[in-house]
Amino acid sequence: MIASVHGTVQALRLDAAVIEVGGVGLLVHATPATLAGLRVGSTAQLATSLLVREDALTLFGFADADEREVFETVQTVSGVGPRLALAMLAVHTPDGLRRAVLDEDLKALQRVPGIGLKGAQRIVLELKDRIGAPANVAAPTSAVFGGDRRDQVVEALVGLGWNARAAGDAVSTVLEGTEGPVAADEVAGVLRAALRTLGGGHG
Repeated sequence: MIASVHGTVQALRLDAAVIEVGGVGLLVHATPATLAGLRVGSTAQLATSLLVREDALTLFGFADADEREVFETVQTVSGVGPRLALAMLAVHTPDGLRRAVLDEDLKALQRVPGIGLKGAQRIVLELKDRIGAPANVAAPTSAVFGGDRRDQVVEALVGLGWNARAAGDAVSTVLEGTEGPVAADEVAGVLRAALRTLGGGHG
């Protein structure tokens, strides 16, 4: 198993990054929030999970080992594959997912595109004793959320299937409702809040 990758970011796509490790470019699929923290030409380190199938080897990357652990855990639910697991982490943080499962918050789970009521019920039933408790650690906020970061969030939402106008309106709603400046590294938080504003429905 490839547990992590460390190398130079060669290219970024809406759903993946190419990271050069030892002269080899690895295609690593990741959430928009994780990808938003990468820069072409910069060094990146991601925790990874390798999906092995007869016809393909697919590498998924995560900001940390906890995110990877949740990604792998949710796939133990019948009907949840890697793409849906990744979508769950695009909408919710690992602790957000834990809270939704432990609180049996079906509406929160249904905000993920591809999860309906029955799917949410199944996730709660099968994960409640396995996903663990949330850490309840809040991230600090400091610097200003710049226009380039805003554009990254809008672009990520468009990549997930929403139209540009709906995506832009959702991001504006989130930023206007934030008390004080948002940290430059809070792209993930803004993205998830925008997804919650959109309610899981495509525009």
